[in-house]
Amino acid sequence: MKDQNNLSRDTMWKATVSCDSAYDGIFFYAVKTTGIFCRPSCKSKVPNFENVSFFSNAHEAQRAGYRPCKRCRSDLNIKIYDPFECVLEDTMRLIKNNYVQNMSLNEIASRVGVSRFHLNRIFKERTGYTPRIYLERIRVKKAKELLLTTVFNSTEIGYQTGYQSVSSFYNAFKRNTGFSPSQFRAFHSGNTENQELD
Repeated sequence: MKDQNNLSRDTMWKATVSCDSAYDGIFFYAVKTTGIFCRPSCKSKVPNFENVSFFSNAHEAQRAGYRPCKRCRSDLNIKIYDPFECVLEDTMRLIKNNYVQNMSLNEIASRVGVSRFHLNRIFKERTGYTPRIYLERIRVKKAKELLLTTVFNSTEIGYQTGYQSVSSFYNAFKRNTGFSPSQFRAFHSGNTENQELD
């Protein structure tokens, strides 16, 4: 295992500049001009070399008067904190709680504190699909519940689940279930007659 005491300032600087996660937990770097300390893997802007101090642990950095970085959460135990997992959880919670709203990917990314590109990449790596597909699945799940538990027609349910048009609701529903909304309702109610027009 690496030991901060055996690392040269140059080695730690190179790890910092390259955001090398292999050094996370081995040392922390602090930036004099911002008063913040980070993990080596932090994706924040690379500071000027002359403004950087290195510490073997977070407590040392805090005792020296530095605050933990909110981006890499340098104050948390590395074994329990995964910043990508937090982005994923925040995104999923945001979508679940706001699926009726017409939020763009840019807005979602902004609200969870990452770029649109970064959000798409993290989400797809962790789940196998994009935030847009996740939103669609949440909306379709809610639409299925409404189709089976209410008397609202497909148009009303489409708008209640966040779709801006009947056709976008119909297409998303069919793509996810293999049925049109009225076919789904009829199939699950055992009534193949009297299907409403989609």
